Formats: sequence, structure tokens, C-alpha cells
Amino acid sequence: MPSITYSSTRGCETQKNMSFRDVVMSGLAHDRGLFVPDSVPTLTMEEIESWRSLSYADLAVEVMAKFVDEDQVPRKKLKDIVKRSCASFRHKDVTPVVEKGGHYILELFHGPTFAFKDVALQMLGNFFEYFLETGSNGGRLAVLGATSGDTGSAAIYGLRGKKGVDCVILFPYGRVSEIQERQMTTVPDSNIHCVAVEGTFDDCQDIVKESFANKEFREKVKLGAVNSINWCRVLAQTTYYFWSYLRVTDENKDVRTVNYSVPTGNFGDILAGYYSKRMGLPVGKLIVATNENDILHRFFSKGEYHRYDIAETISPSMDICVSSNFERYLYHLAGDDPTTLASWMEAFEATGKITLTGKKLEEARKDFLSARADTALTLQTIKEYYEKYDYMLCPHSAVGVSAIQQLGEVNKATVCLATAHDAKFPDACKRAVDPLPTPPPQLSKLFSMKTRSSKCPNDASVVQAFVEKSIEERIAKESAAGSRNLQRKKTLLSVGVVAAIAMVVFQFTKRR
Repeated sequence: MPSITYSSTRGCETQKNMSFRDVVMSGLAHDRGLFVPDSVPTLTMEEIESWRSLSYADLAVEVMAKFVDEDQVPRKKLKDIVKRSCASFRHKDVTPVVEKGGHYILELFHGPTFAFKDVALQMLGNFFEYFLETGSNGGRLAVLGATSGDTGSAAIYGLRGKKGVDCVILFPYGRVSEIQERQMTTVPDSNIHCVAVEGTFDDCQDIVKESFANKEFREKVKLGAVNSINWCRVLAQTTYYFWSYLRVTDENKDVRTVNYSVPTGNFGDILAGYYSKRMGLPVGKLIVATNENDILHRFFSKGEYHRYDIAETISPSMDICVSSNFERYLYHLAGDDPTTLASWMEAFEATGKITLTGKKLEEARKDFLSARADTALTLQTIKEYYEKYDYMLCPHSAVGVSAIQQLGEVNKATVCLATAHDAKFPDACKRAVDPLPTPPPQLSKLFSMKTRSSKCPNDASVVQAFVEKSIEERIAKESAAGSRNLQRKKTLLSVGVVAAIAMVVFQFTKRR
């Protein structure tokens, strides 16, 4: 059976029926659309039940193989990619499920950078490596990503030292936590480039999109994406919905469907839950949990997807006023009609507004519920869970928990996604819990490490010039280093030959 193919949400004729390899390497479609699967594979409950005893890695292989068959990645190689990616996690279950406060929490922070982004970006880095080794892009890739905090470090840890890959991460200057910034800027690998942009996360994201739309630049540097616009990230995240469903129903035989509350910024994490449900996983309610930057809550409650200025909050990874991945859901809401979707997005890009009413809004509400937690509610939730259950929530995870409290969904059939470790946000958490628990040593040591980064204005042309220059300088340094190593090897070889000849002469003379 051939692998699932993909097309642009906006209907570009040259971006239809694309292979998994091509959409992973491309990231964003050339018409600024996002790639969506041309069909979604469906599973029977019998098949889902047959996966109950699998390890997380083996389950991930089964889920991903529904989209990625032998014609794209041989099964043996898929297993290798997944198992190497999971091996970087500190917990044997990769994403363990724990019960707290009368509901479940899916802990997604056991990877190298203590955030849920590790689940997908460890895999994406290994897929990039495999595709480059087997002929894609002539073995070269320049990844340009934007981060509101966690994507950057997770991408960097997934791509550091990868042959043929340059990774340039844009982050909003002064708008990520100190630990988030240090996780990025302390990585010394020469293929990693961190750039502080004078603007917001949305400005960084706009620079990435504009760069993908620039054909000359895109082709010159072999541009690729690590943000959740890259389909591979969404696909990789579907596994933990299946995993958590199986773990919850292990303990609760009477639970038929499982609800998920997801702290939501760019809509990629909860979108993985939506696709899992479409595949046949018994998902009940998908709850979009937002902070004060509540464009998604306003959409699901009033039908208004209206862009406002970003408010700076204590949950910075959700400080987003345009959710890139939401376009994928809007495409499906439009009946998989790229013409309708393109007209909606054109209107949004011109006015900053999409307004839906009637049947379309009713349909959206069947798929998703939503709630908003401001700073006061977030801090109250962090304090409550530490005092009552001796459990620390990060500010983002607390937004998800607050959402189920507001909606009356605190029960054994509900899972809240814990998207990051609390120790990444000490300044925020200390407002609710003081003193704080001892942070993991992997995070504490960041403060004694050297940092390096660059600063750029909010200008796509300046950033693009920086990308080109960084690649040229890295290649020149590596080429010079390679020449020195070659000369050193030649010298050593010459010395060895001379020594061997001298030994032969010595032995010959001795015999005489």
C-alpha cells in the first residue's frame, strides 16, 4: 500500500499529491499554504486494542506507518529513526500518564529540552538526516524556524551536529524566559545560529513565511522548516494521544472516550488530537485552552478569528495572535475546498479577520471546546496543585488544567497535556510557589555556560542575508579545517613512510 500523499491547503497546482519526503523537506507550500494529507487512514478498535501492550516507540512506529509506508521510509529505517528519537528521553515511557486532582496529566516534558516539542523534533531531525543521506536537496538543508520559547531549543537539540544542516532560529528579543533563551544560545555546534529579532513571535513567524515565499532565496539555501507548519511534527505528536488513551483505559475499563485539554498557541499540538480522532481514536472533547492571547477561544465561542496585538504573559510559548496550524483545520472546516480556504486566508491577511457563523461555527464547536485562563487563574491553579497534590505545573500546563475546571470536565476520562517542565519558568512559578522545588541539574547548569547569539531587526531581507552569510562562513571554516586535517594526515603519512624506510634500512644494515 503506497504512503499517504499531501497537497497545499491553498490549492497550488504544483503542490498537489506530494510525497512524505517532499513535504518534510519543503515545510511550507510555495503558495504559503500548509500541507495536509489527501486522505486520513482509518483504524478499527480491534487494531487499536492490539497496540495496548506496545512500548511507546513501537506504538509510534505503528501509528506513523499508517501514513508512511515502505515507498517513503523502509520499515526497518522507520523503526531505527523512532527508537533513536525516543532514546533521548529521560523516562522509559517517553510520555508518562499520571493521575492528579481527579483527572490525568500527560507529561510531555521528559525530553532533552524539557518541553513537548522534543517528541516531534527529535524525530524530525532524524528524518532530515535520513532524507539528506539518501539524495534529498543534494545533501544540504537550511532550516529557518521561529520560536516563542520551546520550539527553538527543541529544534536545536534535534539538529545540532547534523551533517549538511544549518539551523537558524529566530526568537523575539526579551520575550522568552531566561532558561528558554539559554537552552538555545549555549549550544556551541557550528551549524546552530540563534537570532534575537526586535519584535514579537508573530513577527518572527512572518519572516519565516516571507522567506519561504521568496523563490530565489528558498532555492539558493535549500530552505526547510521545523515549526509546526512542517507536517512531520503534527504526525509525530499523534502517537501520544493513542498512548494516553490506552493508559487511561488500562486503569478505567468503563471509560469509552477520552477528553483532552491542550494549552494552545500555534494549534499544532491539539491538531494532532484532531487527526487522531479522525483516524478512529475514541476522542471525546478536544479543549482549546488559551491565555490572554485568546484568538482561538474567541473563534470557538463567538466565531471571530480576529487578530489583536499580543499581550505579554507568564506563559510566553502561547503568546501568539495568529495560529499558523489553524489553517489546516480551517481547510477541513471548508470541506477540504482549497478555493474557499484561500479566500478566507486572503481576507484574513488583508483585514486581520475571519468571521464564521451558522452551520460552520456549529460544526467547529462539535470538534472543539475552548476556555481562557488569565494570569490570576493560572497562578491560582499552580498554587492549588502544589499545595493539594504536591505537583508543579508550568504556566502553560496550568492553563490547560484551569480550562477543565472552568468547563466542568475534571474526571477520570480527561487528560490535560503538560507541555513543559515548571523549572523552565521560575520567575512565573515563584509568584505562586515560594520557595520553588529544586530544578533539574540539566537546567541549573545553563547559567554557568557561555552563550552566543546574534541580533537582527524585524526585517526579512536582513534575516535572509544573515542566513546566507552564516552558511557561507560555516562552510568556509569547515573547509579550512578539512584542509588542515588533510595536510596533517599527509604529514603523518609521510613521517610514517620515512620511519618505515628507516627501519628497513636499519634492519638491512644490521644483517650485514
